[in-house]
Amino acid sequence: MRLLVAAGSHVAQILAREPVDHVLSLVSPDAELAPIAAPRTVLRFNDIVEPRPGLVAPDAEVIAAILALRACGTLLIHCFAGVSRSTAAAYALACAHRPAGEEAALAAFLRQACPEATPNALMVSLADDSLRRGGAMRRAIADLGRGADAFEGSPIDWRLD
Repeated sequence: MRLLVAAGSHVAQILAREPVDHVLSLVSPDAELAPIAAPRTVLRFNDIVEPRPGLVAPDAEVIAAILALRACGTLLIHCFAGVSRSTAAAYALACAHRPAGEEAALAAFLRQACPEATPNALMVSLADDSLRRGGAMRRAIADLGRGADAFEGSPIDWRLD
């Protein structure tokens, strides 16, 4: 499995240069998306780490939809900035692809690949529960702390095989 992770502003250029089997768009409920030729799953929720009135929090159904894409060969994952929602989804998929016990190493790779990465803690917590990792994913991401301040995250090319 190969994960390409980026901000929404990079999607067109990545699709122009890379063969992609599927695109996962993680966007706010009111976000407009440009049409693309690749197969795409769109999940609409706000980038929040706890429920807030008037906003849509990620939930177990969102995580199930993300994890359902683990059989994709090359998956392009994007959110608005490529910092929080998309990195959380990539981390969840990486953990699903690798055996338990590698959570901290996967989190370290994520930070090395994208110093700005600050995976959405609620998404990570829900994925930890779904994958039955006993808090290992939550701890690994909490130990990373906040990523470097940036308008957009550095694009990631993560080969899991």
